[in-house]
Amino acid sequence: MSVFDQIEEKTIQMAVEKMVAIAARGSDDALMKVISVVEKITTNEYWSGVIRSAREKFKAGHPGAKLAMRFLRDINPNVRNKVLRNFIVKEGLIAPNKRHRILKKEGFYPPSLVVISPTMRCNLKCYGCYAGNYTKDQDLPFEEFDRIIREGKELGIFFYVISGGEPFFYPGIMDLFEKHSDCCFQVYTNGTLLDDETCARIVELGNVWPCISVEGFEKETDERRGKGTFKRITQAMESLNKRKGLFGFSLTVTRKNAEFVMSDEFIDEWVNRGCFLGWVFIYIPIGRNPDVNLMPTPEQRRMVGQRVRYFRATRPIFIADFWNDGDYVDGCIAGAKKYLHINCHGDVEPCVFAHFAVDNIKGKSLKEVINSPFFRKIKSKQPFNKDHRLPCMIIDNPEILREVVRETGARPTHPGAETLITTLSKDLDAYARAMREQIRKEDEAKKAVVNLAQ
Repeated sequence: MSVFDQIEEKTIQMAVEKMVAIAARGSDDALMKVISVVEKITTNEYWSGVIRSAREKFKAGHPGAKLAMRFLRDINPNVRNKVLRNFIVKEGLIAPNKRHRILKKEGFYPPSLVVISPTMRCNLKCYGCYAGNYTKDQDLPFEEFDRIIREGKELGIFFYVISGGEPFFYPGIMDLFEKHSDCCFQVYTNGTLLDDETCARIVELGNVWPCISVEGFEKETDERRGKGTFKRITQAMESLNKRKGLFGFSLTVTRKNAEFVMSDEFIDEWVNRGCFLGWVFIYIPIGRNPDVNLMPTPEQRRMVGQRVRYFRATRPIFIADFWNDGDYVDGCIAGAKKYLHINCHGDVEPCVFAHFAVDNIKGKSLKEVINSPFFRKIKSKQPFNKDHRLPCMIIDNPEILREVVRETGARPTHPGAETLITTLSKDLDAYARAMREQIRKEDEAKKAVVNLAQ
């Protein structure tokens, strides 16, 4: 980082922290003034939109405003300050300028985040999951993990999502979070290893927010994950909440559970337990024994999108839907457009669900793999569909995944990954057609309503 960058970052950081301190102690009017000032100093178009939206929601008394006030006034000060410095200042205000300079100088724009799965091992033996088949010698070496983040920071990447396997099963994971205290880490976890000691250290570090996987209440959770699992999950949330930590939930929607996990009762459970955010995935037929019949139907998928928007409008929690929210991020963000995935073997994949790679991070720099022909080919196809409600190259536009794999010679990164482009291709093509038809019907119905109103 240049001296100019350091001065710029420090100046903005001090200004933001001063304004936040005023807002945290003062009235809602004071907070509105702070938001207006931050909006004016933000040069990144995306973040300007986020801040503008926040200002409008505050004026309208949106539940999101309550969430922001809770963050400013109730969250542990150490967590709040780390999120402000690392996520708002570094990632939101400083890093975009750095990435633009790299674009002008080197001809490519680095992604804003990297997803890393350092281990596929897990302490649970859940039915239908194969993570337990992995061994410690298949983990990503700590030195490689550390190098990825060091090189990422040079490219203006300060936000890392850690997945797995069970990330807290990885030796030294907390030490790595501490070493890179200038970054933010969102960790997808089953929550069972988050005892009081670990939760205390997470809050002490301030730059880590766990997102705990949920799939039901006690009966559903314990049936699949083992007796007592639900209690351990809720105890972890209680421990984090008691310490005023930042945490959330994640869930996977299937054909069998769609209505249940989108019910008021289910979402309110996690809101009431203190979750700040929630991530909604849909089942993708990957891994061992993939089953397209577990994918939510097109009708269910659209329902999920509607329900997520409903919860965002009525609950003090931020919930994102990676498929139905495509219109907010111009379609798919994979392939190093906005993010990429590095698995425990070091394979560099475009997406956590598209298990194909040309490069391996071992022996190559992060800059090289980001700017690879494989990712350049993917980005040349983005957006994969003009209709951002159909963003995905796996299930909405599956012919594109087949094309880029064929033309770049990408290899499957584990046995069975190839089924997406071989034995499942006809089923995925049929699903994509059904999804397009569902959206066509919805659009025609909306037009009919408008015509009647006229």
